[in-house]
Amino acid sequence: MKKGLFALALMVLVVLTFGSTVMAEGKLTVMGVWGGQELDAFMKVVESFEKASGIDVQFEGTRDLPTLLTTRLEAGNPPDVVALTGLGMMKDLAKSGNLVDLTGVLDMETLKEDYNQTWIDLATYKDGMYGLYISADIKSLVWYNPKEFAAKGYEVPSTWEELETLTDKMVANGDTPWSIGLESGAASGWPGTDWIEDIMLRTAGPEVYDQWVNHDISWTDERVRRAFEIFGKIARDPKLVWGGPTAVLATNFGDAANPLFAEPAQAYMHRQASFITSFIKENNPGVVAGEDFDFFPFPSIEEEFGTPVLGAADMISMMNDTPEARAFMNYLATPGAQMIWVGELGKIGINKRINPNVYPDDITRKMAKALQNASVFRFDGSDSMPAAVGSGAFWQGVLDYVGGQDLDSVLEYIEDIADESYTTGKATD
Repeated sequence: MKKGLFALALMVLVVLTFGSTVMAEGKLTVMGVWGGQELDAFMKVVESFEKASGIDVQFEGTRDLPTLLTTRLEAGNPPDVVALTGLGMMKDLAKSGNLVDLTGVLDMETLKEDYNQTWIDLATYKDGMYGLYISADIKSLVWYNPKEFAAKGYEVPSTWEELETLTDKMVANGDTPWSIGLESGAASGWPGTDWIEDIMLRTAGPEVYDQWVNHDISWTDERVRRAFEIFGKIARDPKLVWGGPTAVLATNFGDAANPLFAEPAQAYMHRQASFITSFIKENNPGVVAGEDFDFFPFPSIEEEFGTPVLGAADMISMMNDTPEARAFMNYLATPGAQMIWVGELGKIGINKRINPNVYPDDITRKMAKALQNASVFRFDGSDSMPAAVGSGAFWQGVLDYVGGQDLDSVLEYIEDIADESYTTGKATD
C-alpha cells in the first residue's frame, strides 16, 4: 500500500513540478511544531517531493512557533512555508501582510472540485485564501458497543430527542447511559469543554459559536448558559453517568471508554474524538473496530443547525512567493501527498479524491466520510481562545460545575478571566 501511495504521489508531483519553471537546485524552508511520528510522516511527504523536483526541503521545528516566527519576521527572514497552529494565527499574519494569497498560487478550479467549500471558507480572510488544510481530526463522535446495543435492543439516535428517549430507556432497564472522564493531569477538564463546544454549535449555531470563541458575547450569555446546562444535566446526574460526578472528575480521559467493554457493561456511550480508538484497543485487547466498538455522530439538537463537526486540522501557509514554494503548496493539495500523510498517522484527509483504502479500517473510512460531508466545521473552541481562558478558566470552570458549584458563579468566574485576557485587537477581527 505504501509503495503504491508513494508512486501515485510521485507521478502527481512530476506533472506539477516539471510543468513549471522550478529549478532542480532550488531550496525550500518549512517551519512547524511537528515532532515524533508527525514529523516522520511529514518527512515522507517531503521525500517524495524532493525526489521528483530536485528541490531541497529544510524543515525547522519549534515548540514555540509564535515566538520564533515573530523573531524571523522582524529579521526579514521568514520561512517559505509554515504549518500554522491555529486559525487566529493565520488571520493575524494575513492581516499584517505576511502571508501569500493562495488563490493566485493554487489551481482554484481543481481545489473547488477536490475540497468541500467549508475548508476553503475556513482558510479565507477578507478576499484572499491564506491557508491550505491537509488533514483533520474529528471530535463530534459518540462511541458505543454495537454488540451490547443489539443485546439490549437499543437503537442509535440521530437527534437529541431520540438520545434522551434512549437514555430514559437505559435508566429504566437499570443501565447507565454514559461514561465520562475529565481527569488529564494539569489539563483536567478539557473533555468537558469539548462537550460544551459541540452543544453550542448545535443550539446556538456556528455564527454565535464564533462570537463566543472571540468573546464577542459574554460567558454569562443565556446561549452559553444553556450549553453548560445541557452538559450538566448528564454529567452531574448519578443515574446518567457511570460512578456519578465523582467518577467523572476522577476518571482519566483515556480510560473513560473502558466501562463500555466491561462484563457486564457498566456504561453504553462515550463522547470522544477519533483518537480514542487507540486507547480502546490498548486497554481492551482483542476488541475489533466495527464489531466491538463503533461511533455515531453527536446528535443534532436544534434542527436548523444540523450536525456540525468539531475538530482540529493541519493548515499550511505560504510566506515567500517562490517557484519552489508554489510547487510545494500545489503538491500538498493533491490526494497523493495527503494519502502519504494520513496513511502514516491515521488522520483524516481533506482532499475528496483520497483513496479510502489508505485508512486502516472501516471506522476511519466512515469518519472520513462524515468529515467530507459536513456542511459546517469548527475548530476546538478552547484551543482557539487565549490560554488563560481556554486552557485555564474554561477547563477549571467545567471541573467546578461538575463538582457541584453554582453555574452563575462558574460563568462569572470565566467571564472575569476573559475580560482580562482578550484585547481590542483580537486576532480574528
